[in-house]
Amino acid sequence: MKVTIKEVAKEANVSTSTVSRVLSDSPQISEETKEKVRETIKKLKYKPNAIARSLANNKTKILGVVLPNEAQDLVKNQFFIQAMKGMSLYAQSKNYYIAYAFSQDEETEVNHVKDFISSNLVDGICLLRAKENDSSIKYLKDTNFPFVIIGRPEKTEGVLWVDNDNFKATYNLVSKLIEKGHRNIAFLGARQDWNMTKDRINGFKVACEMNGVLISNKNIIIKSEFTEKEGVDATNELLEHVMPTAVVAEDDILAFGALKVFNERNINNISLIGFNNTKLAEFQTPPLASIDINASELGYYASKILIDALEDKQTNINHYIVDTKLIERESLR
Repeated sequence: MKVTIKEVAKEANVSTSTVSRVLSDSPQISEETKEKVRETIKKLKYKPNAIARSLANNKTKILGVVLPNEAQDLVKNQFFIQAMKGMSLYAQSKNYYIAYAFSQDEETEVNHVKDFISSNLVDGICLLRAKENDSSIKYLKDTNFPFVIIGRPEKTEGVLWVDNDNFKATYNLVSKLIEKGHRNIAFLGARQDWNMTKDRINGFKVACEMNGVLISNKNIIIKSEFTEKEGVDATNELLEHVMPTAVVAEDDILAFGALKVFNERNINNISLIGFNNTKLAEFQTPPLASIDINASELGYYASKILIDALEDKQTNINHYIVDTKLIERESLR
């Protein structure tokens, strides 16, 4: 039979209101009383009613996570699985829960944000990408609702965010390729309105420029979505005009499409490197080299910075930058 708060109060010889204040760590209760009540809770294996506590504290202890359309294929695009894992790990350690909503497009994403806020279901919201003229970010800022973004927002003032240094990661990768002797390098990307894409394109261009490598617009192909089919289309489009010695794909899924084209055309002398280091990368033919962006850490710190803000911890930190690492495999020549 489930233990009630009244039974805890009776066993500890305190009032039920005292037990409630101990559960919310009220400063009005002495440490001696807190310790006694906590020992009783542990002894009786009492589990507080989450709904009742949320009503009493005007907090739900739930974070709302709005996933973009790209997250629909969680088998191939495992960035989202890893990010969600990291968010859940930190949230769970702080006794928070997470509610997920999948978006079909920008309109449904904004609607999910509005629904989360109007229903009083969540204390804060996490978005998993940042882009220019972002309607969700604008709505969250206008309503002054707590939120965090995985991705660098256009304007960082007053915004919580977590990201990699996408410019630096791409710059370093391209510089490494040039050191290995590559002079004809191409870039395959998608979603040019995403800030991540802008940063990686800039890193690519600046690395080429700083190392004296000339590239044309034909070396950069940007598609509309992160899918394997778009990777196939982008590679076919590239090879109509350029035969590069190395290709940087902005996402492993695009790189899978590129590998498919290379294998079909029996091309085996082009270096190919992706981003995200998904689980499927090492099982490609050949195994795909990839930049590990530590998606789990991105999710972990997104939860941390948002929960810290919700609990009024004055950290004076509005963002975290998570390190990346190149995982070298056979596709890097």
